[in-house]
Amino acid sequence: MRGLALAVLLLAPPSPEPPALPAPRLAVEPAAFHFGRVLPERTLSRQFSLRNFGSADLTIEKVSTSCGCTAALLDDKVIEPGGRATLRVTFETRNYSGKVRRSVLIKSNDPQHPTTELTLEATVGPEEKK
Repeated sequence: MRGLALAVLLLAPPSPEPPALPAPRLAVEPAAFHFGRVLPERTLSRQFSLRNFGSADLTIEKVSTSCGCTAALLDDKVIEPGGRATLRVTFETRNYSGKVRRSVLIKSNDPQHPTTELTLEATVGPEEKK
């Protein structure tokens, strides 16, 4: 009888996986942008799309920049599943020279990626003479 019980246990189907809990999932489009060659003392602007590919509301807890020359403004801090929000970023070239890279950090309730970084780059300098 003991052998029969063991055989029944081995043939029993595995217990089903518990259903995944609803969770938000952030994607930033584009994740990086290069302005190309730009002049000093200019203000550059770019819009980024924040999308929620998850199955729960995405909450943007904080948006910060790596430098005072960069600012970011978000139009909506809660994004429903399948929804999107616009992040407007400005970058002042001031009197920088050469390749400049700045970051915008987005802190959210996305359990897989609680902090997402997007990058801006530009090459600052006078126009090239032809």
